Amino acid sequence: MHIVVDDLTGGEVIALLQEHMLDMARTAPEQSNHALDIEALKAPNITFYSCFEHGQLLGCAAIMQLDATHCELKSMRTVNFARNRGVASLLLKHLLNVAKSRGYSKISLETGSHPFFKPACKLYENFGFNYCPPFANYELDPHSLFMSLTID
Repeated sequence: MHIVVDDLTGGEVIALLQEHMLDMARTAPEQSNHALDIEALKAPNITFYSCFEHGQLLGCAAIMQLDATHCELKSMRTVNFARNRGVASLLLKHLLNVAKSRGYSKISLETGSHPFFKPACKLYENFGFNYCPPFANYELDPHSLFMSLTID
């Protein structure tokens, strides 16, 4: 498996992100859905990564700079056939290394509170993320959980 910076023009990654947006819409009302669409993921403060194996897309994730010391994990997704193969862990390790190399001291994320997100929460907990209050422009919401990790 290898991870590359992605320009969000490939059909596979677009389809995966559309699937991601549909699942997010199924688990929370629109005002509680914080997933970014493809155009928003192309913002200059976001770097988007895709994970491939033998030319086949396995997953994706992005890192968004909030300020000079704080970044946010966005759009973490694994294709269905590659689940439980370590794709999400590999992507998360990669993003943590990127965050550290950029000098961030904190990485945060927002995820859903719906049972659909339980495996993701377990992954983040296993990497040392702790639940926290809303950060950046987020507000308390029964459909959202917030987590952060201090980067050494």
